[in-house]
Order: sequence, then structure tokens, then C-alpha cells
Amino acid sequence: MSKKLAALAGVASAALGLALAEFIASLFSFFSSPFLAVGDRIIDNVPTFVKNLAISLFGMNDKVVLLLSIASGLIVFAALTGIAHSRNPMLGRALLALFASAGVLSTVFQRTGPDPTEALPTLIGTSIVGVVLARLEYTLANASGTPATTDPMMTARPSDRRRFLAASGLAIAGAGALAAGSRFITGQNSVAAARSALSLPTPTNTLAPIPGAASVDAAGAVPFLTPIRNNGFYRIDINTTIPQVPVDTWTLKISGMVERPLTLTYQDLLDREFVEADITLTCVSNTVGGELMGTARWLGTRLDDLLDEAGIDPAATQIVGRSVDGYTCGFPVSALDGRTALLAVGMNGEPLPQRHGFPARLIVPGLYGYVSATKWLAEIELTTFEAFDQYWVPRGYAAEAPIKLQSRIDTPKGLQRVPAGTVPIAGVAWAQTIGIDAVEVSIDEGPWQQAEIAEQVTIETWRQWLYNWNATPGRHEIEVRAIDQKGAIQTPDRSEPLPDGATGHHTIVVIIEES
Repeated sequence: MSKKLAALAGVASAALGLALAEFIASLFSFFSSPFLAVGDRIIDNVPTFVKNLAISLFGMNDKVVLLLSIASGLIVFAALTGIAHSRNPMLGRALLALFASAGVLSTVFQRTGPDPTEALPTLIGTSIVGVVLARLEYTLANASGTPATTDPMMTARPSDRRRFLAASGLAIAGAGALAAGSRFITGQNSVAAARSALSLPTPTNTLAPIPGAASVDAAGAVPFLTPIRNNGFYRIDINTTIPQVPVDTWTLKISGMVERPLTLTYQDLLDREFVEADITLTCVSNTVGGELMGTARWLGTRLDDLLDEAGIDPAATQIVGRSVDGYTCGFPVSALDGRTALLAVGMNGEPLPQRHGFPARLIVPGLYGYVSATKWLAEIELTTFEAFDQYWVPRGYAAEAPIKLQSRIDTPKGLQRVPAGTVPIAGVAWAQTIGIDAVEVSIDEGPWQQAEIAEQVTIETWRQWLYNWNATPGRHEIEVRAIDQKGAIQTPDRSEPLPDGATGHHTIVVIIEES
């Protein structure tokens, strides 16, 4: 049998088996997708430097790249399995067992704990792979005039390539139909519909629109409030797919070192007092000058009021947020110091988007998201730092992570060609819970020049700035630094995001051309 046809048999059978497993998982909400489960286990176990590299290279597309890589690897593995099976059926079956093991282990051992029943779709799918592969090779047994396989399960008989190709095509078409069915069923969830039908509560402190003075007049400057449509607001998490959390069954537990454990339904939450707050979020993976940050108007109930009702044990030092998918964040109890920490249900005037944590999430100004901003929240536990390490701590990140004083140049862009004359240099600076006092710009390592700074909306958001530069032709280097309201000057010392956030001055090069 030709290697190409044997490889095709492996790919066609694997496609049908995997598609069937995915279809079964989509039919029953208590099963996980085997394909996505493999991706989740890779995310959980990949070395931290690989995760940082993926985010720096691909940003919010890192999950797409991961899934495409897994799919490519599966195609290659399936092709090799088909070739091996045609030469040595026992070796082929061993590779099939390896294929099944990856799916079984990934689905059974999840973040929320082991569940042997999760293996069922994978086992059914793998069985189909074995049967279809055997039948395809049986069909092709003597197509090239070579002796039939020695596999006692497949007695040789005449066949032809057209029959084999038709059978392979049928298997691939069946896989496509099952995949389309899975996608359709997954898309018909009630979560999106329930979210669209929600009416958010009226806050007790309805905020005025963002004043025009909070923004600078420069082409290329970012809007003060980050749009959430079209991936405008960054999303970095450990999920290959967005958790679907029905509001009618969702509950939030307040547990651990509290005097009065609580369990709230979504309606219980909506019945509480709500406030609006403009808050900037920043991802710890944000490199100097990076875009993994955004500002939104959040709607939620104050976290300190909620935990006061539960009664925090004085010995508790850490607040742990647990997601429905088993992910955990953890931040100090001392962060409840008056800042607007929220259990949020709304974002920029609408219910939380599913990708940003619907139905509820935590928002804590001044702390990187990996320690504080739990999405798809299911539980808040009071504990100590000695008793529990949140998800990223064993992976090399710091247990406590206040956001560092930083600034960024948004316009012009690095290596942009700009006509000589007055060139507006603009960007944002942030020192959350402290506030920005000044921003300075240096051209070609010259003296620091004071930039204009826009109105400070709150000390929990970024602040925009503008410097009008009289640019002369040539290659120029632009550098920015910020000074906070306590007088601290942003450090020029460069560091990577691991273990507690990047530092350094954002510096770009622009080319000024004769006007």
C-alpha cells in the first residue's frame, strides 16, 4: 500500500473519530471537548517562559495559534498512524492507544478535579478511529498489487483506489458534518440569550460621561474608555474556549476564614447596592509599551461591603477568587483599603461580555489581573498566603503584584515616517491608587521636557498626555517617563514581566522626513 494512501486513511479515520467525540461532548453539557481539553492541559503545563513568549509574539491570538498547532500536530500524527498501521497493525494500535491516552488524561484530569466519566467521548471516538482505519485499509488491500496486510482482522480481497478514495471522502465528509453539528449545538446556548435579556441595576452614584478634558487632541491617541467590541479590550486567560455560565443556576460562595459563609444567586447579587467606577486593568504579561491593558466603566457591588457582611477573620491575609473552570487568583486582604474593588456585573453600560467574565467577575484597581481579576467567578475564599498558592505562583510569578508606575507612547508609532514640523507625541501613563502627577519626554537622550497631561478622571485609571515636538529631519529616538503623585519617578531599569510586571522606559524610533 502506498504511504500517501495509508496516510490519507489515518487522517480520514482520525478526523471522523475526533469529530464524533466532539459531537458527543457538545450534545451533553457535562462532557468537555476532548480537543479543547488537550489545549487547556498544554496551557496548564507549558513552561512559563513559553507562555510569555506566546503572548509577546501573538498577543490575544495566542489561543488561536495553540489550537492550530494542535490541529496540525494531530494531522501529522494521524498520517503517521495510518502508515504504521498499514505496515505493522500492532504498532498502529499502539499509536492509537497513545492518541486515546492524550484525550482521556486531558479530559479526566481537569482543574476542577478528576472525573472518569469525561473519558467517554474520547474512548468512543478512538474506537471509531480504529474501526474506520481498519476498514479503509481493508478496502485498499490489493489496490497496488501488493500482498494484503497480515492483520488477521482484515482478510485480503481485491479492491481499487476509487473505492478507497470514495470511502475516505465519505469519512472526511462525515467528520465535517459532525463538526458543523457540534458548532451549531454549541452556538445554541441559552447564556448569550439570557445575557442579552438582562437589565442591569441602577447605580447609586451614576457617573457623568468622561469629560473631553480627559483626552488629548492627537491622531492616534487611544480613547479614554477602551471599546469592548472587536477585541478592543484585551483578553488574556488560560481558557481555549469561553466558559458558558447560565445565570439561572449560577451561585457565588463566600467561604473560608469568615464568620458567616454566604451563598448568593445572581438575583441576590442584583438586589444589592451597586456603584459605577472607571478603572484601568493591566495584564502582568504586558511588556513595556504593550497594549495588554484597557479602561472601562464597571458596574458592581463593592467587595469590601460584601465581605464585611460575611465577617473576615482577622487572621485572614489572602482573598482567593475561584473561577468556574478551576482557575484561581489571590490578593491581599489589605487591598480592601478604600479603593473601588468590585464584584462586577457590567462593563461600559452593558452586562459583562462572556469573554470578560459573565455573569460576574472581580475588579481590584492597582493589582495586576493575574492576582485579582477573576472572571466567571464561582467562589471567594478567605485564607492566608501560607495556606494557599493561586494558579500562577507555582509557575514562577509573585504572590503579590501591585501595578507598577508606567507610561506608553501611542503616537507616533515606532519606525513611523513623519513629515518635519510640529509632531504630536501622545500616550498614557498610570500609577493606580496613587495617580499621575507629571509625564516627561526626552528626544535623542536630551533633557527631559514636560508634557501636557489631560484631566485625571480618578487615580484608578490611566492619564493621557501630549507633547508637541518641533521635529527636524532625520532618525530620532523618543523616550517617555512618568512621575506619580507621591513624587516617585518611573525607573529606566528594564525588566521582563516575570515575576511581577515589566519595568523600563518606553522608547521608540521615528523617521522625520523633509516636509
